[in-house]
Amino acid sequence: MAPANQDTALSPSDLVIFGGTGDLAARKILPALYYRLRDGQLPASSRVFILGRRPMERDAYLKRARKACERFVTEGDFSEKDWKRFASCLDYRAIDATKPAQYDALKKTLSRDPRPVRVFYLATSAELFGPISAALKEKRMITEGTRVVLEKPIGHDLASFRATNRAVLDSFREGQIYRIDHYLGKETVQNLMVLRFGNHLFEKIWNGDVIDHVQITVAEEIGVGERFAYYDSYGALRDMVQNHLLQLLCLVAMEAPPYITPDAVRDEKLKVLHSLRPMSAADVATHTVRGQYRGYRDDIGGGRSDTETFVALKTHIDNWRWSGTPFYLRTGKRLAERYSEIVIQFKPIPHNIFPHMKTFPETNKLIIRLQPDETVKLEVNTKVPGPGGYRLKPVQLSMSLAEEFGERIPDAYERLLMDVVRGNPTLFMRSDEVEAAWEWTEYLLTGWKKSGMKSRPYAAGGWGPKEAAQLLARDGLRWYEQR
Repeated sequence: MAPANQDTALSPSDLVIFGGTGDLAARKILPALYYRLRDGQLPASSRVFILGRRPMERDAYLKRARKACERFVTEGDFSEKDWKRFASCLDYRAIDATKPAQYDALKKTLSRDPRPVRVFYLATSAELFGPISAALKEKRMITEGTRVVLEKPIGHDLASFRATNRAVLDSFREGQIYRIDHYLGKETVQNLMVLRFGNHLFEKIWNGDVIDHVQITVAEEIGVGERFAYYDSYGALRDMVQNHLLQLLCLVAMEAPPYITPDAVRDEKLKVLHSLRPMSAADVATHTVRGQYRGYRDDIGGGRSDTETFVALKTHIDNWRWSGTPFYLRTGKRLAERYSEIVIQFKPIPHNIFPHMKTFPETNKLIIRLQPDETVKLEVNTKVPGPGGYRLKPVQLSMSLAEEFGERIPDAYERLLMDVVRGNPTLFMRSDEVEAAWEWTEYLLTGWKKSGMKSRPYAAGGWGPKEAAQLLARDGLRWYEQR
């Protein structure tokens, strides 16, 4: 069945942000809504209710919200006129989300001149997803046009995900639940499907016959910061690999869906997750690396924590397209540079016709930079100009989204929030998809526990523990940025 038009005008909406005074709301949600209202996509009659535990007058909250927008909206994009329009949509309510009796005033307000679409955004810990959902159901605040947005990670392991998911499904239908992963809202990530399935050139060579291996890196310069309490109980595997990196892997490896429709895309991603090779404890010992940056224990206030701030791993997808092709994933904090990137390394040429060259330049690779600058580069070998025979050098054919389209690229949260309002779940994770990701992640968690693998120390500002480089060196390879 062909997809419906996904560019239809949005309906006026009520957006209710639980945990609305937190860091995520200040850094991402408020600026995203500011831009969408400024650009005329979010109808001006929409209302945004910010919920927090602390009693606060509306004017006091607006001062706080303005500071957040002035800080996180790109310099030059913030204006008094646009702020006043946005502020007119904002309201603040103090509420203890664990106490259903405190929902009555909010229900009364929402019921007065209700908007066609009602969005509950749960920017809280996953432990509150079930209780909030139950309270909304008890108070009959879930309408036909209601959606609920859940932030990652959902659960701490497979069992806790299942329990949390069941609790939310007791109140909402699956089609009303939007499990958000902001990486899927990035333009370059979406462009990956266009690159693959909109260009005959790439799709015909997108397999293990031509591709040697794939590298996926999500690197951060910052440490744990104010998230130390949360982070120390989760670590890099749960915080980044189980969701962000596995989602990127799915988009690289999936088969073409019949159409870009919600279930068709998610069906193909689910097949990839089911094809990921399970790891035994012995596999985990040789195919994964745990690391912790020096100074982490000071950042969390001392103690003997072994929580990993770095993970590198090698995995395989056991299907016809990718059999025998390794996928290398890594992520970490306090690394040398902040960036997210996918590198598709193609196999060497089968025969060198330039016998005077003892070593042939490395062969083609496709480099997809997700952040901070969204670019796609194809590296090819070319002749260095001049007489004296053939001298070859790798050069990059580059496409920068900013340079090509010459306009501001909306943030991922802008796209995803509008998709929620529009009712398009294509870029959100389905229940069975998240469960499959947790099932595979459990192999690593169990293997680390059984083998007693400790986090290897690494210097802040480097590229992780030396074992991460050795993971590829055993296969005669190196991480891309080290070349």
